[in-house]
Amino acid sequence: RLHLVDLNGAFAGEPKNFPAIKEILAAVAQHIPVQLGGGIRNLATIEKYLALGLNDVIIGTAAVDNPDFVREACREFPGRIIVGLDAKDGMVAVDGWAKITPHRAADLGRRFAGDGVNGIIYTDIGRDGMMKGINTEATVRLAQETGLPVTASGGLTNLDDVRALAAAEPHGVSGAITGRAIYEGSIDFAEAQRLADSFTQR
Repeated sequence: RLHLVDLNGAFAGEPKNFPAIKEILAAVAQHIPVQLGGGIRNLATIEKYLALGLNDVIIGTAAVDNPDFVREACREFPGRIIVGLDAKDGMVAVDGWAKITPHRAADLGRRFAGDGVNGIIYTDIGRDGMMKGINTEATVRLAQETGLPVTASGGLTNLDDVRALAAAEPHGVSGAITGRAIYEGSIDFAEAQRLADSFTQR
């Protein structure tokens, strides 16, 4: 699947790259699932994106600031809501990582477990884009503590990271997001997908 982030929207608290996102969805949404986060703060925005073919909506800052919004979104759009938890040393960050909150990722995750979310995307912001390797241990711990499937994000660098995460699938790790490793050529995406699939088929 394709993972999109409206980073300007994350800072502004409202969509800022809608024309570009609309164009991307028109080009690929019929071929692969697309998920999007960044600046999603109300039900109208979710409805607007889903109508364009978006598969899943990621709620990040709004999930921390207004947990009831997650419950409402899950009730209105069942099976389409993912919570994005960005954390540093286990503490959740919001507003495009500009502010560290006093909330533990695991505590918030448990809170959303009963709301019907599809899962959690967990980003270790101390590693994201740093090519330092994935924080598999923290990802597994979050999955175990919440009972939700967790997608790892931040720091995935090479096939060793893919192996570690794929091996952790029985513990609740459902996938991984990679960006910079593809752009810089430290990972072959097709090979990484084949490797991940080989674990799933065992």
